[in-house]
Amino acid sequence: MADGQQNTHGWEERWSRSRDRAYFFNRNTGESQWDRPEGVDEIPVASDRTAVLGTDAKVQKVRASHILVKHTGSRRPSSWREETITRSKEEAINIIKDYHSKITSGETDLPSVAELYSDCPSAKHKGDLGLFGPGQMQPPFEKAAFALEVGQLSDVVETDSGIHLILRTA
Repeated sequence: MADGQQNTHGWEERWSRSRDRAYFFNRNTGESQWDRPEGVDEIPVASDRTAVLGTDAKVQKVRASHILVKHTGSRRPSSWREETITRSKEEAINIIKDYHSKITSGETDLPSVAELYSDCPSAKHKGDLGLFGPGQMQPPFEKAAFALEVGQLSDVVETDSGIHLILRTA
C-alpha cells in the first residue's frame, strides 16, 4: 500500500437512526455490523457526514429545538395544524424572519412560538427534537445545528421539509 493510503477494505462508519449509534458498513460487500471490523486501519466517516461536518468529523450529539414553517414546495405540504399547506416559500421565509425578530427582541421565546405555530410534530414538545447525531437530520438542518453555539439562534434554514428556525440547547 502506498504511503498515506489507509487500508479500509471498503469499510466506513455510519449512523443508525433506529438504534441511535454508530455502525460500520462495507461499500464493497454491502455488509454492515455494530462492532469495528478487525484488521482495518482507520475507518473513514461516511461521505454524507463528512459533507455536513467536515473531514475530521467525530461522532457527537447536539440538542436543538426548532420551528418549522412548511410551504407548498415542502416535500409533504401538510401538518398537524393544517391538512393542506397553501403558503408560498417566500411567505414561509417571512414568517420565520418575523419569529426570529420577536425572539431576539425578547418579545417571546422559541418554545412558546414552536408550541403554537410550528408545523412539526415536535410542537407538542415546544419544538424540542432531543439529542441527535450526525446523519440523523437533513444536511442543511444538521449543518446549521452543529454550527450553532449552545443558546444561539439560527438564521433562516431551508430544507426539503420547509423553513426552520433552530435554537441549539445542548
